Amino acid sequence: MPKMIASGLEWNQLLARLRAAAPEAFGADGHVLNLIGGDWSHPGHGKHYANPVDGNELGRMPMIDLDLAKRAVRFAAQEHTHWSQVDLDERKSRVAACLEELRSHRDLIAHLLMWEIGKPFALACDDIDRCISGVEWYLGAIEPMLAGRTPLGLISNIASWNYPYSVLMHSVLVQTLAGNAAIAKTPTDGGMFALTLGFALARRAGLPVSLVSGSGGLLSDALVRNPDVACLAFVGGKSNGRDIAASLYDREKRYMLEMEGVNCYGIWEYSDWPALAAQIKKGFAYGKQRCTAYIRFVVQRGLFPKFLDTYLPAVKSLQIGHPLLVDSPDDPLPTLDFGPLINSRKVEELRVMYSEAIGLGAISLFEGELDPNRFLPGQDNSAYLAPITLLNVPRNARFHHNEPFGPVDTIVVVDRIEEMISEMNISNGNLVSSIATDDPQIARMVAGELRSFKVGINQVRSRGDREEVFGGMGASWKGCFVGGKYLVQSVTQGEPNERLYGNFPDYTLLPETR
Repeated sequence: MPKMIASGLEWNQLLARLRAAAPEAFGADGHVLNLIGGDWSHPGHGKHYANPVDGNELGRMPMIDLDLAKRAVRFAAQEHTHWSQVDLDERKSRVAACLEELRSHRDLIAHLLMWEIGKPFALACDDIDRCISGVEWYLGAIEPMLAGRTPLGLISNIASWNYPYSVLMHSVLVQTLAGNAAIAKTPTDGGMFALTLGFALARRAGLPVSLVSGSGGLLSDALVRNPDVACLAFVGGKSNGRDIAASLYDREKRYMLEMEGVNCYGIWEYSDWPALAAQIKKGFAYGKQRCTAYIRFVVQRGLFPKFLDTYLPAVKSLQIGHPLLVDSPDDPLPTLDFGPLINSRKVEELRVMYSEAIGLGAISLFEGELDPNRFLPGQDNSAYLAPITLLNVPRNARFHHNEPFGPVDTIVVVDRIEEMISEMNISNGNLVSSIATDDPQIARMVAGELRSFKVGINQVRSRGDREEVFGGMGASWKGCFVGGKYLVQSVTQGEPNERLYGNFPDYTLLPETR
């Protein structure tokens, strides 16, 4: 029997539901608008906006130019002046109203995300649920966090496409709760429709939010270096982050720049292989398209055979395919570990890097294959990539120093603990690392030597939610740390000349964050 899209989840059907839910966000031609100055307007220059699931066009992205972006920032900064005077109880009431609307539209948002960024349904729901529950936590905890502090100003948000709700929408709602206006740039590679609905609901609730689309490089003078912007929250790649950091060092502007790093899992004197197998499999969720994915395993040579016996079955068990495909219309959506990567260009980039590594001497341990039964006949599946694993990638290959942001693992075999620590610190700073060992003393020693913001012992670490602080060491993070009270502090003003908690040029990391 031929496969088909689940009932009611064809893109045209979802788009009709979105237009009914947020008609103000669409122009007369049916295309998405920008949210500027409190109104949905300005169709901009329409850019082709395709989905990664089957490569077809979803709509047109309303790209604006620099002059209009500067106007949008100016409007938003003026709106902050009024909003900063609104009573906290009123701000809490409006944010709570927005969360209720998000909750009522949760499944629609999840289904939009499935098409826009290729997330399986469970992972798409998790993105939205973490946003809602996280902001709810702040509603109950924010009063003491704001004691003696005042709103900072307009917060500019530039985030990647992979977590539009639990990262971008969550941050915007907390920023407004703390008394700031917020403006965000729609991620160019995905999330436009889902975020359009979220920002429409926030605006209806009376929150001072703006949403614009455009080229990051073109709009940088408006969203990054603009004096009307009091703080920049950036989540993205290291190359763009470095440029932004360099442009902000000599300016009186707050910033939180979350960037990439090579997150590593070290294995030394270890025996609980079933537990590690579960972590390896779960680690491939969403094709490792996240900043806290573990992409390198550094393994004690004597344990390498047992590690392979654990690793290979876990990777071979992964389920990859079209996230909306079912056998009959009313079947439940498939349970997948991941669907497509964000686009076919990313797949091609990883294939080129893979060929480069092999040509330089790396050993291919595993190269998965896509199952044709998990796709529609003849569909474009160029954005899909089955897992790949490489052994001993040479130092002159890009995979050795760069985060793939896809389902590619590298494995390094070592003979000494010092060698393991060196290999785990290859990116000179990262967000998370872990050590698997039966010896608590070894665990403590290795953890103390790693250039990682968070270190797990026999478990993976994640970005965290609610009160858990998050940041990075070295080139993986620049600026204020976030999470709990630190997220609020980063967007509010306390005592004059206060020293904010973060990774700044003259900063030394305190042990309490580890």
